[in-house]
Amino acid sequence: MKKNVFYFFIILSMSSCLTTKQTTNFQGEISDKVTLHKMENKPYKLQVNDVLSISIKAENPKLVALFNTSSISESNNINSNGLYFNGYSVDRHGNIRIPYIGELNVLGYTEKEVREKIENSLKDFIKNPETIFVTVKLEGIKFIVSGEVNSPGTVILQQNQVSIVEALANAGDISSYGDRKNIQIIRKSLDGVQRFSVDITDIAVFSSDNFYIQPNDVIYIPPLPQKSWGTGTTGFQTFTTIVSVLSFLATSVILVKNL
Repeated sequence: MKKNVFYFFIILSMSSCLTTKQTTNFQGEISDKVTLHKMENKPYKLQVNDVLSISIKAENPKLVALFNTSSISESNNINSNGLYFNGYSVDRHGNIRIPYIGELNVLGYTEKEVREKIENSLKDFIKNPETIFVTVKLEGIKFIVSGEVNSPGTVILQQNQVSIVEALANAGDISSYGDRKNIQIIRKSLDGVQRFSVDITDIAVFSSDNFYIQPNDVIYIPPLPQKSWGTGTTGFQTFTTIVSVLSFLATSVILVKNL
């Protein structure tokens, strides 16, 4: 009987601890089929609350000075705080406001399409618009990481593209209790809300269609069942937890009997 109880606790402790497969990324053999996924040639379409950096330049700076909000457009070191106050934010109606041009609807447009709209609008003010150089860039890729990560929150990376690996690394990586096989990406677009699942324990993640995230993605890492059990991340931690619980119960029984 004692042996059966002992074996039961051994099996319980082993089944409730985290395994190497649950906590190791990029498992499996690298084959010719596993190649770095190339992002689909679908440019991002602007959404509400996006912030744009717009720079209008010409041979004669005075010619376009009125159209630029501040010197931030000339800076090579734009930070997210500067763009928040000096960039062009897409309001809830999908518009941005440019000096003298006025409101310009950009909701659902790409950066290239917005640039072309601005260039067309400048024709009403400048005789030789072909001498004007317009640059339109998104503030960066903003995304939210929540759930079982070490540093959850909103992250803005000033890059043209961000992989799921980079996104998680900038959130302090997944905690010990995070489910690496079932990472959820929630994406809101003009067509509605979509949900994708990514498994970063498999080397094949590099060829996944969702290897690169999109601006405004929400990345959620659900907890593993072991977290709700509260037994520990290793077999030893689980075993000591069970022993502590049994010791507490045994002590309680003895105290009750002696009352």
